[in-house]
Amino acid sequence: MAEDHIQQVPLERFRNIGIIAHIDAGKTTCTERILYYTGITHKIGEVHEGEATMDWMEQERERGITITSAATTCFWTPSFEKDTPYRVNIIDTPGHVDFTIEVQRSLRVLDGAVVILDGKMGVEPQTETVWRQADDQKVPRMFFINKINLLGGDFKMSVASINQRLTPDAIPVFLPVGEGDANRGVIDLIENVAYTFKEGGKTELEMGPIPEEFEAEAKIYREQLIEKAVEMDDAIMERYLEGGEISIEELRNLIRTGVLTLRLFPILVGDGRTSVITKLLDYVTAFLPSPLDIESAIGNNPDTDEEVQRHADPKEPLAALAFKIASDPFVGKLTFIRVYSGTLKNGSFIYNSSKGEEERIGRIFRLHANHREEIPEATAGEIVAVVGLKKTFTGDTICEKANKIVLMGIKATEPVIHMAIEPQTKADQEKLGLALSRLSEEDPTFRVSSDDETGQTIIGGMGELHLDVLVDRMRREFNVVANVGKPQVAYKETIRKEVEQETKYARQTGGRGQYGHVYLRVGPRTDGEQGFKFINSIVGGVIPKEYIPAVEAGVKEALEKGVIAGYPVIDTQVELYDGSYHEVDSSEIAFKIAGSQALQEAVRKADPAILEPIMSVEVTTPEESFGDIMGDLNARRGRISTTEDKGALGIKLIKADVPLASMFGYATQLRSISQGRASYVMEFANYAEVPNHVQAELVGAKQKS
Repeated sequence: MAEDHIQQVPLERFRNIGIIAHIDAGKTTCTERILYYTGITHKIGEVHEGEATMDWMEQERERGITITSAATTCFWTPSFEKDTPYRVNIIDTPGHVDFTIEVQRSLRVLDGAVVILDGKMGVEPQTETVWRQADDQKVPRMFFINKINLLGGDFKMSVASINQRLTPDAIPVFLPVGEGDANRGVIDLIENVAYTFKEGGKTELEMGPIPEEFEAEAKIYREQLIEKAVEMDDAIMERYLEGGEISIEELRNLIRTGVLTLRLFPILVGDGRTSVITKLLDYVTAFLPSPLDIESAIGNNPDTDEEVQRHADPKEPLAALAFKIASDPFVGKLTFIRVYSGTLKNGSFIYNSSKGEEERIGRIFRLHANHREEIPEATAGEIVAVVGLKKTFTGDTICEKANKIVLMGIKATEPVIHMAIEPQTKADQEKLGLALSRLSEEDPTFRVSSDDETGQTIIGGMGELHLDVLVDRMRREFNVVANVGKPQVAYKETIRKEVEQETKYARQTGGRGQYGHVYLRVGPRTDGEQGFKFINSIVGGVIPKEYIPAVEAGVKEALEKGVIAGYPVIDTQVELYDGSYHEVDSSEIAFKIAGSQALQEAVRKADPAILEPIMSVEVTTPEESFGDIMGDLNARRGRISTTEDKGALGIKLIKADVPLASMFGYATQLRSISQGRASYVMEFANYAEVPNHVQAELVGAKQKS
């Protein structure tokens, strides 16, 4: 059936959507029901039974969490339209904060998103994180308050938490017909009717009048919805204020306008395991944008640096973004691609403008979670996977060589935790190298390096769970048994004042000598940005321009090893403003050494300090454990920022900033304090200076090692 639809679905009926939420809000469960009701699966997979279609990795099924973004394609004809179906590409993303890069990558290529909330908890910490990411990418969104049928399900609390913590522009489109065990369907405020479950189950809905006990409340909410919606169109608002009627179709279109312009965020509600999902699908197609509704893709021509635009049109030159790499046991490396313009054809040659390399497309697949369907071509608006690209990685742009464009890439966060890893046997050595290479291709936040002093291989990631899952994947997918060391914090060094440094490197060893002479001005970044910035202020050729890259290379190399305890030096600005050279003895290597030595000397004088990663920690706990958990966080050098009540079940939320070094083993301690009833999430917040006593410990430990 799907095959017949493929050619018939016009671009305005495409929906590329993501499902984003806090861990355990029910994202994957809702996606499973979408697959069931759109006919992709004929059996409903349950996450808690380890049978979810979208969670296809072994670890996902065991842990009951989503680790990788899975993509799937389905078709849906809404109840208020009877012609061609809509084509819906869904990306199911992880909720766990260690896998935030997966959410970021998905948001970068999606047109719209459904934000799912747990109806017992309202807005949770990770919901706020993904909301901010979606704001950055300007992604139109709608809400689905899930689990309203469970004990503690509270619609009004959930709506209030959305309005307080995320946006005041969110407004209910559905009301629940009862909460907790009494839930028996939803009220659709647009159509002004109730959809309740048919007798004998929850797999079918029947439409009817709003139950009497909900009529008054529904009337108030519907008036609020109409008042908010008519703000989207001055002419309709004028008519409404003069007492005119607003039709159902007009109301639907006004809400769509609000969603597309990020001025309105509709709130739906229900039990995500039931046929209410069919109504969610109706409004996904009605409210969320098609590829034609979003802004055109903007990039730069790498040859001229001019801004270039691409529209969602199969006839325009090709522009596509690789947003994920996955290893597949049967076809090898899969590159997930969003096509923004033009057409990608099987067997054709493409140009990777990010790398300046030409490659050939092997095969193109449309994805249905873990199985795939081969297709001859992919056009603008599609999300597909490609086989055969060897040099294309996450964030790379694919285009035609004759019409070059580089789209904005995907920035990966630096790892905050490291651990040493070594193979148990000689036979595992080679397999470990391959496994690390493959996994770092897939995941830009996973880094592999080697320690020059010890010769150990070091892996870095975003948290203990992140590295734990990756080591587990090595064992299962690559059959590598490895020993891992204790997790180590990724400390950094920085400087607190600006200094000037002159260094002359001169060597005479019979015959041609070495000569490099530089003046550097070294200090903290003054532009509010992070990272390293090199400024070349040489005028009049006092240093020939061919030696300046060598000075920068020497400076960068020296920044890798700080002067206090050997940690990398970050957030510095280095200006090369003077120097001299020798016509015979000067060389690139001499200027590189001069730059390196000057930088090290400058850092010593520039009031250096050690920085540590600070994590933003949010703990949800029953009231009886509140005091003990607060005391424990304080003992871990935590700084409590806020505490608040969460829902009506005596649950408290604690927000704190805590050094990562103090958080190892916290999950076990938290379980012990709260008898397993408290939970927490943490994500990297920023780097901050370590206290003097901690700095002394770190220097001592480094000297011993």
